[in-house]
Amino acid sequence: MQTRRQILGGAGLAALGATMVARSALANLPEAATQSAAATQPPLAPRDGRAYNPVVTLNGWTLPWRMREGWKEFHLVAEPVVREIAPGMKANLWGYNGQSPGPTIEAIEGERVRIFVTNRLPEHTTIHWHGILLPCGMDGVGGLTQPQIPPGKTYVYEFPLTKSGTFMYHPHADEMVQMAMGMHGFFVVHPRDPARHRVDRDFVFLVNAFDIEPGSMTPRVNTMLDFNLWTWNSRAFPGIDSLAVRQGDRVRIRMGNLTMTNHPIHLHGYDFRVSGTDGGWVAPQAQWPEVTVDLPVGSMRCIEFTADAPGDWAFHCHKSHHTMNPMGHAVPTLIGVDHKGVGERIARLIPDYMVMGERGMAEMGEMEMELPPNTLPMMTGQGPFGALEMGGMFTVVKVRAGLARGDYRDPGWYAHPPGTVAYEWKGESRS
Repeated sequence: MQTRRQILGGAGLAALGATMVARSALANLPEAATQSAAATQPPLAPRDGRAYNPVVTLNGWTLPWRMREGWKEFHLVAEPVVREIAPGMKANLWGYNGQSPGPTIEAIEGERVRIFVTNRLPEHTTIHWHGILLPCGMDGVGGLTQPQIPPGKTYVYEFPLTKSGTFMYHPHADEMVQMAMGMHGFFVVHPRDPARHRVDRDFVFLVNAFDIEPGSMTPRVNTMLDFNLWTWNSRAFPGIDSLAVRQGDRVRIRMGNLTMTNHPIHLHGYDFRVSGTDGGWVAPQAQWPEVTVDLPVGSMRCIEFTADAPGDWAFHCHKSHHTMNPMGHAVPTLIGVDHKGVGERIARLIPDYMVMGERGMAEMGEMEMELPPNTLPMMTGQGPFGALEMGGMFTVVKVRAGLARGDYRDPGWYAHPPGTVAYEWKGESRS
């Protein structure tokens, strides 16, 4: 159930560094806004100050704020959360304000922001504002630029936003644990001039990965490379929402990567321009065309295109293991091995035994095998023509004529015009 309570009270402390809130100020600080729904929430339109086109967080939401004495104030709460990775599986993660990733923070170039950070974790934490230029004491590196935020305490970060762009927030405290548990979020700073870099639809999501044993709910935080759940905004396909786009719209997709490997993100049906990084906007004459953009570790990328081709266009990481959902890395390769006879003999001893893998892995996507509780199947998801055989980092950009300007609802499957779908060859062409 969704609640979006505004921050109605609280007092900031002018400071050179991130500062603990006094007990008297905390008494006036209400509970922060929170969100538990896993579906993409409508964008949060600006209700005061300068106008901008708000972003849409894929399977996420935008953090409300209040204006107080010239400061735009937000309240983040670092806390344990339960996140639905996809229908049929939930995970015990750490995040902010009820979700992992945390809510998107939106502000405008030139504004002064004051961000209250309350720690409800069982250990200390901080927040680093990745890519944002600010005073050193607000940079959020525990032990270097500030004391760690102890459990139960609230600190304040205050800084002016000197440039627009696409940024992140995440801890610089016990990073291996806290980031492996899902602690991060998006920070979007819109240009002072709303006509600059304007698009019609502006999507954001963070790439993350988990290692969660089948039947369990808590990630293994010591994993370095062998992750088994590859997610966008802590969601795996078919749990990742589609991106609904009106035909003719100018579209921007902002992506950030806080996993342990790079991700070549590929969009079908379009070529696009790389228009921004976490370092800033790429000048129009320097933008380059791609159909796949490499998303390095600890980086952001913005891509833009004009949605002139209607259809359901696949959008995914091009590392094939990252579009499978939970997988075991020690499964032997049995392609070309005829073990039918052996399988029949084993089945006499183990009645539920199935022969798998001798003709490839696709059959696993359609088998209804019994799984441990709270475990996703591999290569799941259904499309209009059958099993999609995809999972993990995969979704669909759905381009349709006639969508309303602010309509982000799933429009359903694309109705292909006659004669435009691949067909079985029967000796002659169709007219």
